[in-house]
Amino acid sequence: MHTILLIWNHSQNYNTPSRLVVLIRQICNAIIKQCRGTIDGPKVFTAIKDEDSMDAHTKLTLALDVCSKFKDAYFEYKGKSKNQWKISTNALFVRLDAFSERCQDIMHLTGTIQQFNKLQKIEIGNTKGKNMTTSIMQIFTEFNKAVEDFMTVTYDIMDIEKREFDDDFFKFRQRIKELERRLASVLT
Repeated sequence: MHTILLIWNHSQNYNTPSRLVVLIRQICNAIIKQCRGTIDGPKVFTAIKDEDSMDAHTKLTLALDVCSKFKDAYFEYKGKSKNQWKISTNALFVRLDAFSERCQDIMHLTGTIQQFNKLQKIEIGNTKGKNMTTSIMQIFTEFNKAVEDFMTVTYDIMDIEKREFDDDFFKFRQRIKELERRLASVLT
């Protein structure tokens, strides 16, 4: 960002908003590419199958942190520029924001898996404990089926160009909400 600021302040040919937009977008694309090299859809699914969704969750957190720090650096240097960079942030960060949102969705998925995986170890005592434990195991089985169904998608879930993810993830969340309602009913 410091180099970009120097170009903006001293270049006579390259300090136009349109060229700055192209440069920042290219950097955003490079960040997305690097992040996807660390964590992509197949790696997320492999971590889930290996019951290591925490690893995927950690890598997604790191990707979000990188995206956030880049945007923070942009705004810091935007304030330092001589001729304020008068560019809509939507024009600059549309892909980076979409990628961040996708990372958050996948983090929600991995977090949900971590929470539901705790159900496999639950055993409830009391006179109704056996029936309640059976109900919880049924919910856990249905949850695993929902995850398996979601993992059958034929595209990379980290690819922000794949819009069908939104529909598939919405269906998955609807199934999970229903399972959460049923779980709450059993516990109540």
